[in-house]
Amino acid sequence: MLPATINIFEKAARKAGKILSRDFGEIENLQIQSKSVGDFVTSTDLKIEQSLLETLKYYYPNANFLTEETGFIKGDGETIVIDPIDGTSNFIHGIPHVSIVIGKIVDNEITDGIILNPILNEFYWASNGKGSWCNNKRIRVSKRQDLSNCLIGTGAPFGKRIYHNYYQELKNISEPTAGVRRLGAASLDLAYVASGKIDGFWEKDLNLWDVISGVLLIKEAGGRISEPDGKNWNTKSRDILASNTSIHQKLIEKLTLL
Repeated sequence: MLPATINIFEKAARKAGKILSRDFGEIENLQIQSKSVGDFVTSTDLKIEQSLLETLKYYYPNANFLTEETGFIKGDGETIVIDPIDGTSNFIHGIPHVSIVIGKIVDNEITDGIILNPILNEFYWASNGKGSWCNNKRIRVSKRQDLSNCLIGTGAPFGKRIYHNYYQELKNISEPTAGVRRLGAASLDLAYVASGKIDGFWEKDLNLWDVISGVLLIKEAGGRISEPDGKNWNTKSRDILASNTSIHQKLIEKLTLL
């Protein structure tokens, strides 16, 4: 049986997911200039966020909310964090690698999180002490120990977000591994690490709503989380490294050999 919080989060995400799926179908027919597509996506983002807030505020009338579009909504006690569409560029281009993210923080600790890709019908969830799950199946990080067999996910910064040493990091990870994947939605990358589909993931300059549920999924699936330089990750961290426990230290070494 699903924990009560996860039940509520799933209800909210499934309802909002209908909007995402419908608009995803529409966007393929639009074939219009990027500004119009941008406006359309902003409107989808807001519609999904409003739908999520409506459901969640009914069950958590006094909670704090942190959302990508609205920002911080002050309440009392626990904080519920929302990303209405993770993978916006994928969404715009008709690539079905997108998700809705909802997570809960109590006393600076992530206690519950879900990630729903309504287009592929993948529902990931984790709760403190209850393990990590995808569509009713228990998931665990991979057991691969040799980097030469490992696939590593990352985000690829573009434009002004390209940071010093990024290409060196890419080289240091690409050379000893079985390859690097850039899938375009950090929440799902982390869910893939938790599922053992990819063996590790690193990215810099992420928001809490991108990673909140993925962090808990990986911890509950037996994996390890830190910052890329090995420092402890916390809810204020902007940079993340996630992997199974066997290769984590090796990845830190590669990412700090700059």
